[in-house]
Amino acid sequence: MAVALGDPRGIGPEITARALAQPLEAEITLVGAEDQIAGIPAQHRIPVGTWGLGSGDPTADRSRMIRAGRIAGHAVEAAAKLALSGEVDAIVTAPAHKHALHIAGFPYPGHTEWLAQLAGGVDVAMMLAAEAPPDDPDGHPLRVVLVTTHVPLRDVPALLTVERVVRTGGIVDRALRDWWGIERPRLAVCALNPHAGESGLFGDEEDRILDPAARELGATGPLPADTVFVRAMRGEFDAVLAPYHDVGMTAIKVAAFGRAVNVTLGLPFPRTSPDHGTALDIAGTGKADPSSMRAAIELAAKLARRT
Repeated sequence: MAVALGDPRGIGPEITARALAQPLEAEITLVGAEDQIAGIPAQHRIPVGTWGLGSGDPTADRSRMIRAGRIAGHAVEAAAKLALSGEVDAIVTAPAHKHALHIAGFPYPGHTEWLAQLAGGVDVAMMLAAEAPPDDPDGHPLRVVLVTTHVPLRDVPALLTVERVVRTGGIVDRALRDWWGIERPRLAVCALNPHAGESGLFGDEEDRILDPAARELGATGPLPADTVFVRAMRGEFDAVLAPYHDVGMTAIKVAAFGRAVNVTLGLPFPRTSPDHGTALDIAGTGKADPSSMRAAIELAAKLARRT
């Protein structure tokens, strides 16, 4: 698999090095700044420029930010090309700073949309997945999929359509079957409004959009946001479709921060990343926790073996 180190100013190189310190049943290709990938354990290395400017971004210098964005962007594109050509079976992306990518010429809302374009404009979905806690024999995984991703909250009602929910649910269903080996995926649809609209008292999106979509998918719901994730964590559902970014991200991060993994569904190859950002304020201090990066690498290897 290919591991793209992300923004060279942030914690990506640090957490990648620590995540790969322990042996892994996978052949690793590192993609990133030449001076950063040199000391990290891997079978192969593909340099995309040299950084040499240290960690963090105390001055917020624009030229430095552009340089960082170019290295991160070229690393992601190189990793995607390796996967599309069949040279690697999966990719893992370390955190990248979206503003740095934008001003460096990579104008995408996030990796999810970007990778979809690199793969030929395929339909994708953004999943946050946390496997069952290793110290809890009765625990269950929590998988949350976003129907809308990086958009202003005010735009969500207009973007939330029956077709969009059904399309996202179909991508999730196929991924759970093909990548996770779940024969009959159980999906739940999370409501948009409080109390799932309370029969139209607090909004009608549940009746107009989410209920018809759930029936077409054979999913349960729409269920109130304050209970659906708890039910999923108790093993009732294999994945929950969340109508907007923060309701899904908040649920998964409260439940499993540090061990959750971002997975792009719908690509012709598995792609994962950790559940956090670049953390420029602690880069280079040794404080960053590599557990989510390790979980992302392990899950990518697991999904690659299934495909």
